[in-house]
This record gives sequence, structure tokens and C-alpha cells, in this order.
Amino acid sequence: MEIIIDGGTIVTISSKGIIKDGAIVIENGRITDIGKSHELKQKHPRYEKINAKGKVVIPGLINTHQHAAMSLLRGYADDFPLKQWLENWIWPLEKHMTGHDIYVGALLTAIESIMGGTTTVNTMYHYMNEYNEAKAFAKAGIRGIIGHVCFSWRKKEDIKALRTLAKNWHNKANGLIRTSVDPHASYTVDPEYMKKLRDLTTELNEEYGSPTKPIIWHMHVAETSDEIEKIRQTFKVSFEGGVVEYLDSLDVLGRDLIAAHCVTLTPKDIKILKEREVKVSHNPISNLKLASGISPVPSLMKAGVTVALGTDSPCSNNKADMFEVVKTTALLHKGVNQDPSLMPAEQVLRMATIEGARAMLWDHEIGSIAIGKDADLAIVDFKKPHLYPLHNEVSHLVYSAEASDVETVLIKGKIVMENREIKTIDIHQVLEMAEKTKESLLERLAKRSS
Repeated sequence: MEIIIDGGTIVTISSKGIIKDGAIVIENGRITDIGKSHELKQKHPRYEKINAKGKVVIPGLINTHQHAAMSLLRGYADDFPLKQWLENWIWPLEKHMTGHDIYVGALLTAIESIMGGTTTVNTMYHYMNEYNEAKAFAKAGIRGIIGHVCFSWRKKEDIKALRTLAKNWHNKANGLIRTSVDPHASYTVDPEYMKKLRDLTTELNEEYGSPTKPIIWHMHVAETSDEIEKIRQTFKVSFEGGVVEYLDSLDVLGRDLIAAHCVTLTPKDIKILKEREVKVSHNPISNLKLASGISPVPSLMKAGVTVALGTDSPCSNNKADMFEVVKTTALLHKGVNQDPSLMPAEQVLRMATIEGARAMLWDHEIGSIAIGKDADLAIVDFKKPHLYPLHNEVSHLVYSAEASDVETVLIKGKIVMENREIKTIDIHQVLEMAEKTKESLLERLAKRSS
């Protein structure tokens, strides 16, 4: 399909900066030209036109840490600390989830994400063959990295699932789906298994990946202050320093790792993250809700660590709203550091776009509006009271815009939402499925518990 997005203000997140009354030309899913509207309209008069007058076009937002299927648990277990939340509420219910449950939950999150301008999601959950998050993402038309979460108590099952996931889904769905190896955390994956998963990743990349389309790593790292003690007690290991230093001693860190949370870090941990080129996914809303703490993001960025943004799951956030994460990130670090100059709007918007793409090792294709990149775009309607008057587009995107302001979304040049209408799937059918699936899941839990 040949498309021209015409008349809007383009926030490119590139050296081209902001182009007012601009246009973007899309051919076969990729951006082939960017410039002033009056020039490009004349060059491409017969292309399908999307009128963006009064609107702002941005790169699709990138969510670097999710558990998409957990939308089914939204509001199920609120106001508990992480350990109690996981062990007493989340894990017991998850034992009863089927592949179809996971598929429905991921569909719901995919739709919510698209409607909020998010075009790429990195998700960690349990992979099952027939129904799974990958199948849901492909159905919805969203881009994503699908991981299978690994625990020491099910090693054989994990390895089998990882092999099947990579074989069936890596670089599939017209290149929109990639896969990852996901050790849950350093306190649930023992040292030897952690090393084995690193070796398995190399093996899977040799068979299914490539340097430009790699199978990556995704793991919770240093999420709470007691994580070091949990590692020592669980695996009877003795070590000095922080969680990152411990992982480095296992030789498992690398540029392909997205380390989610990174709340409790030592100065040496930060230095190691930079040296190993580990990418950090900052999840401020989830960390605040679970009272896990606040990641030292300004220190990480000062050290040169790539920091991107994530929502975390829909039951620890409780939304997949990246606009909310963007604003919270900007405000949180100003407040706790008592420095209003920290985390300026442009920097935080980059964290939700190009830095997210870099974290996922996908920045050569997505994350900015540039010739040759895939057309993953969100068109934001600025004709709203809370977005008037307009002094600065980036300021409005970070401090004023809402997910509901997103009007149209394209992923790899395909219109997946237009005028707030999802084009790939019946949203009302998904909502009905989600409610029925939730009821069935709770019934199964009640029967097994009685």
C-alpha cells in the first residue's frame, strides 16, 4: 500500500527535528520520504491520503517491559508488597491459566496498547503451543518480542518451550514478532541454570536468529531491596556487592539483555551495566504501586546506560498506557531529586521511542521517523482543550497528552487503528471474551482451593 500522511506536525525523534505542515510517504510498509507537505503532495498525488492537519505524528511508542496476558488479573490483587503479591495471589491463580486464557489476555493488552499509540511491546510470560501471546500479537497486528519466563523448578519444560517458541515465532508475522529468553529473576533461577540459559540463547540464535534480528534476553533485575538476601538464602551462595555484580560473576550479562526495574543498584552495578551494554527498562508506575522503590535513572543516564520505559503488567500498573509512564518518569525524578531540570521532556520522549528501540536491538527499523525505517507511527489529535494553546509539541506530548488522544496508528505501514477504530480485530468480541475468561479462571481457582 502507498500512503501519504499529509499536513501534520512531524516529531521525528531524529536529526530532522520537528517538521511543521509536513508529510510522510510510505511504500510497502517503509518510510520513503519525509518533508514539507506542499512538496510531497505534488510528487505523490495518487497515494492514499491520511489527513493529519491539526495533529502531531510521532514514532509509535515502545513498551520494553510487559506481561501482556496478565490483563486478566487487572485489579485482582492490589495494595500488596511484591513478595506477598506474587506468592499469595498471582502465582496461585496463574497455575490455573490455560493457553487460551493467555491468548485472550494478550489480545486485550495488544488492543489497549495500540489504542494508546504503542506499536511495540516486549512481553514476558508462559509460552504454550496452541494459544499464546505471540498468536495474539500477530492477530492484533502489533509488533513485539515474545518471551517465555524461566524458573529453576521447571527446567525441562522451559527449555522445550523456548525451543518451540523460537522455531515457531522468531521473525514471523511479516517480521513483526521476535522472541526472547527470559530468566524470571536472579532469586528464582539458580546460577547454573542461568548460565545454561545464556548458552541456549547462543544456540537458538545460531539456528533461528541473526545479527540484525537477534533473540534477546529479558529479566527482572534488582527490583527490590531484599533481592540480594533472597539470592543468598534460596541458592546458598555467598557473594559481595549488588545483584548486577552477582550476575556479572556468572558471565551472563550482555548488550542483548533488557534488565527490568533496576531499582536497588550500587555504584559498581551501574558501572557494570554500562560496561556490559545492558539496557534498563524503567517501570516507575509499577515500582511505585508495589512500593519497590525508585530506580536511580538520572545516575544511570549520566553513566551512559541506555534507559527505556515500560509499564510492567496490567495488574501491577494497572494499565498499558505509555503516555502515563512518560509523564510519571518526567515528574518523579524531578521531585525526588528536587531538581526541575532533570529528565526534560525531549529526553523522556526519546526513552519511549528510540531508546526503547535500542533496548530491543531494533533501532535500525523502528523508534524514529526516518527514511528507510518501518512506518510504525501514531497520529495524535491536538485539537483538544488540554492541548491548547500550543507552544511546544514535545512538552504537550510528555506533560499533557493522553492515550485517548491517539487517533490513528500504523504498524509497518498498515493502518491498525483509524479514527479510534481498531481495524484488525473486533474489540467488543475481545472484551466479551476477556470477561468470560476471567470468570472461568476464578471458578477453576475456587474449585481447586476447596
